[in-house]
Amino acid sequence: MSTESTPALAGSVEPPEPAEPGSTSRGPRSRTLTAYLRYVAGKLVGAAVSLFAVLVTSFFLFRLIPGDPVKQMTGGRQVSSEQIRAMRAEFGLDLPVWEQFTQYCGKALTGDLGTSYQFHAPVIDKITEALPATLLLTGTAFLLYTAIGIWLGSRSAWRNGKFGDRFHTAFALTLYSVPSFWLGLLLIITLSVGVGPIPGMFPTGGMETGGKDGFAYVLDVGHHLALPVITLVAVEYARTLLVMRSSLLDEMGSDYLTTARAKGLRDDLVRRRHAIPNAMLPTVTLIFVNLGNTVAGAILVETVFSWPGLGGLFYQALSVPDLPLVQGLFFVFAAAVIVMNMLADLIYPLLDPRVGR
Repeated sequence: MSTESTPALAGSVEPPEPAEPGSTSRGPRSRTLTAYLRYVAGKLVGAAVSLFAVLVTSFFLFRLIPGDPVKQMTGGRQVSSEQIRAMRAEFGLDLPVWEQFTQYCGKALTGDLGTSYQFHAPVIDKITEALPATLLLTGTAFLLYTAIGIWLGSRSAWRNGKFGDRFHTAFALTLYSVPSFWLGLLLIITLSVGVGPIPGMFPTGGMETGGKDGFAYVLDVGHHLALPVITLVAVEYARTLLVMRSSLLDEMGSDYLTTARAKGLRDDLVRRRHAIPNAMLPTVTLIFVNLGNTVAGAILVETVFSWPGLGGLFYQALSVPDLPLVQGLFFVFAAAVIVMNMLADLIYPLLDPRVGR
């Protein structure tokens, strides 16, 4: 038998050669993964640019606040000019603005947000101390108003135009338009101080009474937590309710719901198993945005109820003004929102493949 290869016949089709390693031939799954990775890279770059913009804004914005931090820290006491110069040198306030900015950015990249003027402690330490209280307050409120908003929003949309729908929508919009500090003060007057036959049942502020431990301590913190949480839930649940209601109304006339009903499924099953999962996509984005705001805390509510969280710390820092602490808190608040928005953008294509393709 001849070992020479025979020439190919005219018009014959030769089998394709196997793909070489590193070739550009890719399947649909590989192209989809590449598109998603390109989408992720774009979102990461956008988040990094936003964080740098926040860093710049936090430095220059709060320097527009009137007042001299050194004079505020002295509290009006008689202080010599030498002492004032020494304090300004200690906090770097005697340096040119551009040099202060470059030092601030350089330290921030390493996680050093500076030293608080009034507490004489690292800003990151003060934020770490106050963060658990904020997470307890706003995290509890977040879970409650998200669950209530989704539940009431889905029921209102499913009974669109009926009394329950009109009542829940109007009531939610009314509470959403109420300033949170005003509602908090109203709750303190009625449920803490007491009005007429209504006795005072809750503390006016703070996080704990003191001198308690174990289960008694947990009950005491829960007692102090009740009014601030009620205030936040009453003001915030409307947003989730309205978004969930609107999304579900868009799904109401879809063919797949008609098909599900035609198969004999009960109306409640059609709503829970088919309509709500598809209507949850816009609500997922809102949940992540609210989760970012959870870290920021509720400045007004924490101030009204003297809650020892990030919001109350931010109010204290503004009163000086304690520039490093204000800048650090502002950066943490904004970074939490940016990161959660980025996570929502990254998760959304996994829920809806049309996004990011």
